[in-house]
Amino acid sequence: MSAPTLLEPVAEPAPSNPPAQQRNWKPVWWSLPPLLVVLFIAVYPIVRVLAESTVTPTGRGTSVWSQVLGSESFRNALWRTVSIAASSTAGCLVLGTFLAIVLAFVPFPGSQVVGRLIDTVLTLPSFLITLAFTFLYGTAGAVNALIARITGSNEPTLNFLTTPLGVILAEITFFTPFVVRPLLAAFAQLPREQLDVAASLGASPWRVLRQVVLPEAWPALAAGGSLVLLLTLNEFGIVLFTGAKGVITLPALIYTRGIVTFDLPGAAVLASVQVLLSLTLYVGYWLVFARFTGASRKEG
Repeated sequence: MSAPTLLEPVAEPAPSNPPAQQRNWKPVWWSLPPLLVVLFIAVYPIVRVLAESTVTPTGRGTSVWSQVLGSESFRNALWRTVSIAASSTAGCLVLGTFLAIVLAFVPFPGSQVVGRLIDTVLTLPSFLITLAFTFLYGTAGAVNALIARITGSNEPTLNFLTTPLGVILAEITFFTPFVVRPLLAAFAQLPREQLDVAASLGASPWRVLRQVVLPEAWPALAAGGSLVLLLTLNEFGIVLFTGAKGVITLPALIYTRGIVTFDLPGAAVLASVQVLLSLTLYVGYWLVFARFTGASRKEG
């Protein structure tokens, strides 16, 4: 065999295969504990409730679903739940926006104390609000006692606590700070130069509020309103203490079926509907918030 000449290429040795990199399993192991916690706390109860809703006297099936969803009590409770939640949210948005605007742009003595009191409401349990309403506006409350002393009537003038109106007013009182706090944070980030320029150009306070202040506050308003709607949709304490037996919402009906009458499959069906409403509302809130956030980024 002849030796290779200078014109012939010398064959290079084939490159050896690099050693296979070992997969790092540490991130996977670290992610398992929080994943198991989420599965145990959130996923397992939902799966268990769904499984319980299919239990029938003869085995498993959908007869309980058709029976519960077709009942008049469910339709009334669903309508009352949605109507009370929507009315309370609307009231919280109106009152919360007004309070936030006053606290942020209308300085007055004691405004910081009022802001601290609003923050304090966030730390209180809801039944304290209902007790306060009972002491003030109950049939034997202070307001009725004062009216009876003035008019001489023995019949209570105010008797709305056991009605949907009483529940709505109590929820507005309790959940309005959940709207005020995000709005105050949004107003604090608003450049004062924009307000000064708008005012120097002759814009009225209402026009400045409508065209400068509120557009910047829409994301915070949407976030606060969505949170209040979600909380009022699942509220049970205020309904139980204020509405008593006169106002039956889905949470109250779940309590009655599951605790009072021990109808666990029926309560599981109602709970599944409640979870579906909450998840639907959460997805809607996420989409609305993402839309407002994306629009503000494009404008920026």
